[in-house]
Amino acid sequence: MKQIRFRDDAGTTRTGEYDDGTITAAGRTYAVDDVEVLPPCEPTKIVCIGRNYAKHAEELGNDVPDRPLLFLKPPNALSAHGDTVTLPEGKEKVEHEAELCVVIGEQARNVDAADAEDVIAGYTCMNDVSNRDDQRKEKNWVRGKAFDNAAPLGPVLASPDELPADATVSARVNGETRQESTIEHMIFEIPELIEEITQYLTLEEGDVIATGTPEGVGPLADGDRVEIEVEGVGTLEHYVAE
Repeated sequence: MKQIRFRDDAGTTRTGEYDDGTITAAGRTYAVDDVEVLPPCEPTKIVCIGRNYAKHAEELGNDVPDRPLLFLKPPNALSAHGDTVTLPEGKEKVEHEAELCVVIGEQARNVDAADAEDVIAGYTCMNDVSNRDDQRKEKNWVRGKAFDNAAPLGPVLASPDELPADATVSARVNGETRQESTIEHMIFEIPELIEEITQYLTLEEGDVIATGTPEGVGPLADGDRVEIEVEGVGTLEHYVAE
């Protein structure tokens, strides 16, 4: 099953079941192109995993970490399917990063990897838009990763059974495939990530874990159309402006 959050023509925020371009909610049927699609959840935080694919670490000239590398994107970074992401002004290198995201279904603290599936509501797609100019100058990556609209998320929340064990994660810019790999190449798998994160901080219902990006990251420019696709989940589409 796939759920989608949206704002209808009366301005009411609703959650409905999504199937092949059609939304069913509150006894009505909507065409997805006729509504405003919202992020599929309302996270208090997005916990991101750096360098979770070895070839991505290699392309950036970094070592593979010996434990999950964690950083945060705050709620101001959220944007939705169909939105236009405004690039930070005056930066030479802002890049796309296609990611599978885990959406948390209940408050979670000190969760063992063996029990991780119990706290997963489902999965969605994200573009971890990254300002490399500043990321390379700072340790906490606030300017590099947490700027407004730097986390396009969506379009749907897919139930866990929808995600293949070897799901493909890909990014296309203006129709050209730039990233394509499978989640089998993750260094740290999702249960390990949940265990590690919840040792240090409480995850709330609706919080998001972005599980890292495969190799092939590349530059974004004014006018680009970006598609982030996760097999079994769906395709997030957004635009870019300077």
